[in-house]
Amino acid sequence: MNWQPINTPHDVYAIEDRSRVVPCLIFKHSTSCPISGLAKMRLEGDWDFSEEKLEVYFLDLLRHRDVSNLIAEHFSVHHQSPQVLLIRDGLCTYDNSHLDINVAEIHECYDAVD
Repeated sequence: MNWQPINTPHDVYAIEDRSRVVPCLIFKHSTSCPISGLAKMRLEGDWDFSEEKLEVYFLDLLRHRDVSNLIAEHFSVHHQSPQVLLIRDGLCTYDNSHLDINVAEIHECYDAVD
């Protein structure tokens, strides 16, 4: 996976714009949480999307809690950690958290639109 960092509010708006070209996945990660580490490891181990099909973004929410809150507000989702959000055409079309994060479900949601 080619994680692209999210560090600023500008990055959130850039992802929203980019999602109009290619779907984007945001992974909100707590670096101090073992469940978050396990969710990240499972994503990376099972990942089979090409970069042309789905771009992946990584937020260290302990370092950027303000940006995490902005993501929740901007995409109208309840804040969770860890959490994934699938952003397509500027909207969050799927989100999940904790150990419910898995590549198979991301595929189901992704493929439901195609």
